[in-house]
Amino acid sequence: MPLHRRLPKRGFHNPFSVIYTEVRLDAIAAAFSAGDVVDVEALRAAGIVSQVAKGGIKVLGNGGIDFAVTVHASKFTASAAEAIVAAGGVAEAV
Repeated sequence: MPLHRRLPKRGFHNPFSVIYTEVRLDAIAAAFSAGDVVDVEALRAAGIVSQVAKGGIKVLGNGGIDFAVTVHASKFTASAAEAIVAAGGVAEAV
């Protein structure tokens, strides 16, 4: 019997799942200044992300931001979008 049939099958892998590269809001606040535009190229140039997953960038609301920036990402958590807008910035879903 072939090896792939002899070994036990465990778990489930969803081939349709969407995986995002997660970026914390405090990392954006540490790397950028007021008025900057934060997108994939800017995040790579700042050294925050090296590779971007197939789904794109997802901004998490960990930490805070106290200046206005324009962020272009695939998804935002509710707390991240609220924090960016409260600081006077723009959170655009691409």
